[in-house]
Amino acid sequence: MTVNINKTISEIKHLSRKLPSVINLMEVCGTHTMSIGKNGIRQLLPENINLISGPGCPVCVTGINEIDQIIELSSLKDIVIFTFGDMLKVPGSKTTLFRQKATGSAIKMCYSPNESLKYAMDNPDKKVVFLAIGFETTAPLTAAVIKNAEKNNINNFYIYNLHKTVPSAVFFLLDKDKKLNLDAFICPGHVCAITGSRPFDFISDKFKKPAVITGFTPYDILESVLIILKQILSDNPETVIQYTLAVREEGNIFARNLINEVFENQSSYWRGIGIIEDSGLSLKSRYMSFNAKKVFNINTIDTKEPRYCDCGKILLGEKKPFDCRLFAGKCTPENPVGPCMVSSEGTCAAYYKYERLSKNDPGKR
Repeated sequence: MTVNINKTISEIKHLSRKLPSVINLMEVCGTHTMSIGKNGIRQLLPENINLISGPGCPVCVTGINEIDQIIELSSLKDIVIFTFGDMLKVPGSKTTLFRQKATGSAIKMCYSPNESLKYAMDNPDKKVVFLAIGFETTAPLTAAVIKNAEKNNINNFYIYNLHKTVPSAVFFLLDKDKKLNLDAFICPGHVCAITGSRPFDFISDKFKKPAVITGFTPYDILESVLIILKQILSDNPETVIQYTLAVREEGNIFARNLINEVFENQSSYWRGIGIIEDSGLSLKSRYMSFNAKKVFNINTIDTKEPRYCDCGKILLGEKKPFDCRLFAGKCTPENPVGPCMVSSEGTCAAYYKYERLSKNDPGKR
């Protein structure tokens, strides 16, 4: 398919002149935030189209108390922690998994939960814990590895479960928060490749706001902005699939069934937001023997957010990274204070890498 980005930008600029005021579009997904920054999309759009980053980074919304619990778990005898790379440098209240590894804890980076299960099978004298983090995109992988562990009677493999679901968080933002004045949503294409579009229909059906399920190229994002403008100007909000290459209304039925077989919904804590009902995935009772939190009886740790860190408000869309007094000063990717500067999907990391020297940089005003 041939696409014409210049034509799409021209159409956006033409329609933007018909808007009665500034419109706020939230891109829920951290991958979209990165693509927007990398490709200069914010600078291509008219000033009356305001892109706001949402809580679509699973590492960023993991509570600091959970980071502390994982660090405590890693200090136990014969425990081997497997994790995706983003988690290594997320600060707890005193240290990080990366520093804990340097002091001798067995912490290994992996690209798939299958690596952790294989290690458990090859090392029956070790207790292997996989940090199961992510939204609906990675939950099927965790479900599959749990089923595989059960099938092969692997009794030294566990997960520290951090899985969350995106639609509940979006519903929470629309239902509870009135300060953001959100006009439309750019929804995560990879999440919807699993869930389908239907779980996001409430955005247009209940709250009467446009929602576009979007791919990750610059054209995908710009086309979605154009679709949203047309909906706003015609006063006809819908939930539309722009990312037709990967998303269907019904989603990936096999992957959804995997999730539903192993997990059930529960309330979950989102950093910077609080408890959101039915936004987490908990192991069903049949698979509770794989739950590291229960097996190792990890103590609840009450820790406070770092002083002056605005990650919470940035995740809610109430602030942008430039508004945080720590941004690009005390808080950098080399020395992060909060998780939004660590993750490859973090809003602060995206702004630091791609937009720090843009016209939005306070130092250039």
